[in-house]
Amino acid sequence: MRSSLNFTNKLSMLSEMENDSKFQILEYSSLNGATDVETAFGLNIINKSGIKLKQIRIILENSEVKLEPGALSYMKGDIDIKSKIGGVIGLGKKILTSKLTGETTFKSTYTGTGEIFLEPSFGHFALIELEDDEIIVDNGLFCACEEGVEVGIESQRNISSALLGNEGLYQTKIYGSGIVALEIPVPENEIFKCILIDDTLKVDGNFAILRTGNIDFSVEKSSKSITGSITSGEGLVNVYRGTGEVWLIPTKSIYDDIRNKGFDSMTKPSREMNTEV
Repeated sequence: MRSSLNFTNKLSMLSEMENDSKFQILEYSSLNGATDVETAFGLNIINKSGIKLKQIRIILENSEVKLEPGALSYMKGDIDIKSKIGGVIGLGKKILTSKLTGETTFKSTYTGTGEIFLEPSFGHFALIELEDDEIIVDNGLFCACEEGVEVGIESQRNISSALLGNEGLYQTKIYGSGIVALEIPVPENEIFKCILIDDTLKVDGNFAILRTGNIDFSVEKSSKSITGSITSGEGLVNVYRGTGEVWLIPTKSIYDDIRNKGFDSMTKPSREMNTEV
């Protein structure tokens, strides 16, 4: 590549992954562009709290990537943009996927040599490289991928998971070979990447956001007997079986409670427990 955008004084690199293209997760050191008191006050809280603005950078070297529509912020270089419909059958599949998963119908393709920056976000990102493999992720997590990766749908395989699993009837399936960028609900270092080897994982709650394609998902009673299920106080659990990997985000519920109920809600269970003891 003949030239490169100079971002070294503005952003630091959190992670990088390279295949045909290079994907980077960048982070702004701070935001200092306030021009009024209200914005300055908000930025002061953001900076002091350690909340960082992040952005995905993709470097193309005569290669091709697909982006979720609306994800592009800006780009530089000799890059062509197009949408691949794939004929009537391809169009039908894309529309069906969009209706069932909530993902957008057409994902634009960017081909050539240059640099692409996605829209910045205060959220969190993760990079995954697939090698003739597939992952099932929560709908809405997909951001971008390389040419050799496809995005489709995965239907729940049994009635219990479809009706009781809180995942919906369909989830997003990402498969093939290449790098995938996801926007995730919590920092990647707070994700528990549980590896199963012909084993079973039972989760009390809906905080598994990713599983490899050879992991079966179902919903079951937490105890084999109805009485046991009632006395345990847990009821139903999400069950993952097989050999592969499941990503769990147990800290997400903590953030939700603080946001919706306030920080005081986090201390009430322990006080009540102490009172009972």
